[in-house]
Amino acid sequence: MGKQRKLITFDWAIKRLLRNKANFGILEGFLNELLTKNITILDVLESQRYQGCRTHEFNCVDLKACNSKEEIIIIEIQYDREYDYLQRIFYGVSKAAIEHIVENKSYANITKIISINILYFYLGSGTDYIYKGTTRFIGLHNHDLLELNKRQKQLFKKDTIESLYPEYYLIRINRFNDIAKDTLDEWIYFLKNEEIKENFTAKGLKEAEEKLSFMKLPEDEQKAYEHYKEDLRYQASMFESSFGDGYYEGKAEGKAEGLAEGVNQTTKNIALNLAQEGTPIEMIAKVTGLSASDIKQLLQESIKQ
Repeated sequence: MGKQRKLITFDWAIKRLLRNKANFGILEGFLNELLTKNITILDVLESQRYQGCRTHEFNCVDLKACNSKEEIIIIEIQYDREYDYLQRIFYGVSKAAIEHIVENKSYANITKIISINILYFYLGSGTDYIYKGTTRFIGLHNHDLLELNKRQKQLFKKDTIESLYPEYYLIRINRFNDIAKDTLDEWIYFLKNEEIKENFTAKGLKEAEEKLSFMKLPEDEQKAYEHYKEDLRYQASMFESSFGDGYYEGKAEGKAEGLAEGVNQTTKNIALNLAQEGTPIEMIAKVTGLSASDIKQLLQESIKQ
């Protein structure tokens, strides 16, 4: 087997290429394999959730599309660890549903939202690499599943209550073992390795292999892509360096002053290092649990020293 061609990453494709109607077939192929139903993308919608945030510019990429069933599909790629990520995707889905409520229409017309999250960090403690979340109603006494009646099925054009509510997909790339057992796994392999093997047959992958070739990008796009990848490496390096310095400094102090104090000092060191590298205080507070005022005080004290 010959050497595989160099392909650009899926996040860059989402940022630059997959928003073009000529490339919707790639996106549709991925969605068909994941959702196990025929998906036709009508349009890519404007998303303003992360405008103006440099950290998210490099570490979080999102795309919002409308399909032929008038459903909104949100695809988000996240690189950095975020402890409240589950709440954030709930917020994003809720916001999208509200944005697309048709004025003067009944609740029966609320748009169905599908949230697909491609994660390059470890979220939760499960052993699988793909999780699906839905809403169902189970009887407390009889343990039966609440169903739609005939009239509701006609009104909603849906067969189950579950299909009315948002769907969440969490794809934990780091948990995938690189063994593609089916066509969906072939897509996960590509998302993780930026490579498409010759025997892969998943929908959209052949088109992706053709259109996402690095060598076929214009020269200015190649330079922009290399710059983007370098920014990602820099962001990852800064986070790891800040975390590592704080951890080892706190661990050393913990030996002398006791475990509890060591853990506390570790948290402070992590917060200070992140702040000195320019990480937003609000994000540091989420990661460390420290208050914004405590973080500002740590910065002031470091300046005086």
